[in-house]
Amino acid sequence: MPVVQVALPVPLARNFDYLLPPHMNVVTGGRVSVPFGKRKAIGIVVGVSESSDFPLDQLKAVHEVLDQHSLFPPSLWRILLWAADYYHYPLGEVLFHAIPVLLRQGKPAQEAPLWQWFITELGRETASESLKRAPKQQQALAALRQRPIYRHEVTAQDLTDATLQSLRAKGLCELREHQRAPEDWRHSYAVKGERLRLNTEQATAVGAIRSEDDHFAAWLLAGITGSGKTEVYLSILENVLASGRQALIMVPEIGLTPQTIARFRERFNAPVDVLHSALNDSERLAVWLRARSGETAIVIGTRSALFTPFARLGVIVIDEEHDSSYKQQEGWRYQARDLAVFRAREEDIPIVMGSATPALETLHNVQMGKYRQLSLSKRAGNARQATQQLIDLKGVKLQGGLSPALIQKIRQHLQADNQVLLFLNRRGFSPALLCHECGWIAECQRCDHYYTLHQNQRQLRCHHCDSQRPVPHQCPQCGSTHLVPVGLGTEQLEHNLSALFPEVPLSRIDRDTTSRKGALEQHLNEVHRGGARILIGTQMLAKGHHFPDVTLVSLLDVDGALFSADFRSAERFAQLYTQVAGRAGRAGKQGEVLLQTHHPDHPLLQTLLYQGYDAFASQTLQERKSVFLPPYTSHVLIRAEDHDNQQAAAFLQQLRNLFEASPLKDEALWAMGPVPALLAKRSGRYRWQLLLQHPSRALLQRLLKTSLPLVSTLPLSRKVKWTLDVDPSES
Repeated sequence: MPVVQVALPVPLARNFDYLLPPHMNVVTGGRVSVPFGKRKAIGIVVGVSESSDFPLDQLKAVHEVLDQHSLFPPSLWRILLWAADYYHYPLGEVLFHAIPVLLRQGKPAQEAPLWQWFITELGRETASESLKRAPKQQQALAALRQRPIYRHEVTAQDLTDATLQSLRAKGLCELREHQRAPEDWRHSYAVKGERLRLNTEQATAVGAIRSEDDHFAAWLLAGITGSGKTEVYLSILENVLASGRQALIMVPEIGLTPQTIARFRERFNAPVDVLHSALNDSERLAVWLRARSGETAIVIGTRSALFTPFARLGVIVIDEEHDSSYKQQEGWRYQARDLAVFRAREEDIPIVMGSATPALETLHNVQMGKYRQLSLSKRAGNARQATQQLIDLKGVKLQGGLSPALIQKIRQHLQADNQVLLFLNRRGFSPALLCHECGWIAECQRCDHYYTLHQNQRQLRCHHCDSQRPVPHQCPQCGSTHLVPVGLGTEQLEHNLSALFPEVPLSRIDRDTTSRKGALEQHLNEVHRGGARILIGTQMLAKGHHFPDVTLVSLLDVDGALFSADFRSAERFAQLYTQVAGRAGRAGKQGEVLLQTHHPDHPLLQTLLYQGYDAFASQTLQERKSVFLPPYTSHVLIRAEDHDNQQAAAFLQQLRNLFEASPLKDEALWAMGPVPALLAKRSGRYRWQLLLQHPSRALLQRLLKTSLPLVSTLPLSRKVKWTLDVDPSES
């Protein structure tokens, strides 16, 4: 019997061999049901051979073949095999990450058949009066005379299955499977929405990309906030869709861009599907199937949408390509932006990466000639650049976290009938609760981190492990009842502003106020209607939104970002500042940006304010080059956790010794650690890390490939939880 190699969703870097019974046929990339231990498991076929490294009489047989065709188009299959190898992650887990949950559970890779109730000839000839003693059946027969009824419509028609089954028993109706023919949108495709007039820079960008939209090209669309990047995307898609091809639009967080989705739906007379975490499993599978069959023209989704199979993919667009949410931080830690470029190359199609604040890695790729840059330096329409100003907080008496100068500015903008956006990237009432008598601070014992006070719910919450407890009535250390909140959060800011501006409607938009389904859209609609005059928000409001009446934007507390231990924090702050500032003055009104700080002379703030993001990026790339940091070197971060704060560090030291004993090690390899992670304890586990750095990505990969198989020989490898992160974005 042939031997089938099967990838299973288990954390083991190997495939499993099974015998293929004579009556079965398998296909690479298709699913099979196999025995695994004492249970059955779903696996994906990765190969077939005539032999195995194990004795054939010890191999179990495949239980059932679930697919006659591969779940993955050839290009997507190659990408996933390459990604499992590059990120050193088990192939089974990578393949299962790339398919919808229902397919992982063994459900058919096709739409469930629709069932319809039809009236029979006997039913048509039967007089309604003959059923007068069964009024429900009489009603059902009358409804069926009008048209067939889908099974899922029965309740909506005020009928029941039992009633229809009674009619069926009398031969008056029958239940039939209804096969829906796939719809081809290409025949009716049209641009139905209103086109905006492109300025010279936009038209140049569209022309350049259109001239090469039949083969691979990686474009960086670097446009300042409000420069009309979305209109460029829409214009590029016109050509792609007109040729019958599909488009994948990737966005950082789907909840942040309802306006973008609406614009795509308004512009094109073609089906647009959205993939995001709020969809249930059936809805996700339906979108996956429609894209694979070519029924949908545009898929808009977050990072996992990258693995959607398409019948005729013609372009990939990555909006806000710098955003950190494109990097998966749990399990398989892939970078969706980099894999999207790899997919575009495999599919031989263009990819467009748009941002007002491109990632330094992306700008480096432009310098290396791998990507081509198109710039939009002017705001679209008659919108003008906002003026920017620093407010020095030293010696200033604050009122609810706001300086007198800022309060005065808020009054001026509100009196001019405009809206104000206040940015504070800290939700909750305050980041700490302190005893005024003895100095005790409420601390999460599982994370060695302060609890955040949420006053409205009377709760202390840890924003790292999600543990929570009621607010104590007195200090557990000294018994004092004088417990005071320390620091400012969005909840407290809302409370303070309500007191300062009692007549002005407020809207607070953070994860606490938008957790309910549809809550974010409700808040945004209220803002656009002009119902809320002051907006308070975390970074949820920093990107992708167009608020035409917002003329004043203020960042209230940014000093923490200026002195972080993470070398990437300056880049993140510069991106966040530029994005938040870009919310001001987007519709012809003059915008103003105020930044409150105790360090107005900080070089990062001075560069951003007076020279802009491009100057900051150029300067920072030079600094990174001089100290051998990414993107001029490659990083691999190995994290380990334990419960006793000893074994993780010892394991990483053993691992470091393993790497340093490798014949591939050279003088350019730099290892740092083991050292405690920046958040040294989380969810009751102590966290340590080891960083490997080398100028050659290829050599670092070879070192990992030869050394990682030996990790299982290390005594502590089974006693700690450890993970490998290639090209980490967090340290």
